[in-house]
Amino acid sequence: MGMGAHDHLSVRAYGASHGSHDHDHFQVLVGLEGVLELEVAGRGQRIAAGDGCVVPPGERHDFESRTGARCLVLDSRAAGWARVNRTPTQATQALARYLAEACTRSLPRAQTLGPVLLLESWAPSTPVPSPRPRRPIDWSALADWARSRWAQADIEVADLASRVHLSPAQFAARCRNEQGQSTQQWLRNLQLDQAEALRARGASVAEAARLSGYRSPSALTAALRRRAR
Repeated sequence: MGMGAHDHLSVRAYGASHGSHDHDHFQVLVGLEGVLELEVAGRGQRIAAGDGCVVPPGERHDFESRTGARCLVLDSRAAGWARVNRTPTQATQALARYLAEACTRSLPRAQTLGPVLLLESWAPSTPVPSPRPRRPIDWSALADWARSRWAQADIEVADLASRVHLSPAQFAARCRNEQGQSTQQWLRNLQLDQAEALRARGASVAEAARLSGYRSPSALTAALRRRAR
């Protein structure tokens, strides 16, 4: 499964204090108690008990829990986590609860075996095969298509993958190999480039946000501020 020395399991408590960061590895979260509000690359979700989320490498994520939450957290460099795009199975939820208890009791075998077991229980049983022959992706045309759609509807990775006749997992691998970044990073940079170009031409923040696919002017302002750091 390609697990490495960096793979680390822990149980973390989250509170009302807002946090924001990114990592150069996958971060896997499974809810144990409470509700964690999470926003990854501008898209929000709630992680309650039994819910799960895989944050790809390089994706900035904001998090807080107004009433408090606990999650099992795995920091991992295993490439197999790129295949996980569904909610945890019942088996995964049960395993997560056991691993959380093992972490609390500092059982060493949880750190040794837990990461690979968590991935095996959650990931599809068979990898998605690569297309043969490999179809080239016209990244410039795909970017033009995305820019033309943002004002009307949200664009998901699945939409981009379908546009170039690939599965989301295949598209994610191609994006990282050919563009040197994750699919969300590619989309985020494309949105920011468009927003900056619109602002340079005199568009208001609200208009630039609408035309470049941001949920609100404040979301665009925050994204522009992060890029400028």
